[in-house]
Amino acid sequence: MNPEVAVTPSNAAATTMFGKQPTDHMFLAEYKNGAWNQGQLKKFQKILLSPFALCFHYGQTVFEGMKSFKMNDGRISIFRPKKHLERLNISLERMCMPEVAFDFFLDAMSQVIKADSTWFEKTEDSALYIRPLMIASEEKLGVKVSDEYLFIIMCSPARKYFTKPVKVKVESTFTRACEGGTGFTKCGGNYGGAYYPTHLARLQGFDQVIWTDGQTHEFVEESGTMNVMFIVDGKLITPALSGTILDGITRDSIITLAKKKGMTVEERRVPVSEVEQWLESGKRVEAFGAGTAAIIAPMEQIDINGKKYSPYIGEDATMYELKNYLNEVWRGTKPDEWGWNHIL
Repeated sequence: MNPEVAVTPSNAAATTMFGKQPTDHMFLAEYKNGAWNQGQLKKFQKILLSPFALCFHYGQTVFEGMKSFKMNDGRISIFRPKKHLERLNISLERMCMPEVAFDFFLDAMSQVIKADSTWFEKTEDSALYIRPLMIASEEKLGVKVSDEYLFIIMCSPARKYFTKPVKVKVESTFTRACEGGTGFTKCGGNYGGAYYPTHLARLQGFDQVIWTDGQTHEFVEESGTMNVMFIVDGKLITPALSGTILDGITRDSIITLAKKKGMTVEERRVPVSEVEQWLESGKRVEAFGAGTAAIIAPMEQIDINGKKYSPYIGEDATMYELKNYLNEVWRGTKPDEWGWNHIL
């Protein structure tokens, strides 16, 4: 890598597209000879890798997506860092990559966020999106587990990922993940393999697809960058976690808050046919995606086998109450009973 090649974004906060603008700093550590070095806070910069670097050839890339918030009292928090690290390490283990210790992880993130705290925008929905990333850096053409890695943490100012309700298509041809595969991890290949069917769906006027199980295409799994949730008859219903569904931190948070509000929560297999029956019955059906970037993304249209349905997205929808509840926990205006906010 070349530490002298730097990018020079403004250090003043700016309203930008999601994920377009880096903040000023990043953290970088190297893994060699079976151990991580202590790492270093650096100016955000390009890295120089050999074309032989294994990450370019055999798929050893893993990332996380997290957020940091400025609370109403001015303090800065990182949301659920321990849960995110647990998921990161599960992904790393599956991809034969070295795990990261919690103290190291938390200290590295804290360094970047403190250095770039001026990037928090003075808007209700602003945050810093945190992207931890690990890539195989060993220089070798050969199918092998890398012996060298780079671990990077970078940030970007974040507001809304989706600016309006989304239109989705239930995917019944292509498959995102199969049992025994890597569907539960945040490895790059999962996302690369999803591009083509998502591209086809967008050409048809949809924003995302709802993935179904790879064996029968009869059960709802997740949607692009989000877990899928429904609210029907006052119940929150979402597909149960499996080897093909990502253990979303926002998903887990929404489930916890729904239970706190006294809602019945069902985590189970959700047949596409059942979703279709709900939508055809005239019931009030709320459908939405939940994820770190999107938070809650209402679905205004669901296409099932060419037939379009319109879930409820009115202002009194329960999903907005859950989103507001989560936002109030982030901002410190409601008690954080679960210790989710790590205060810097």
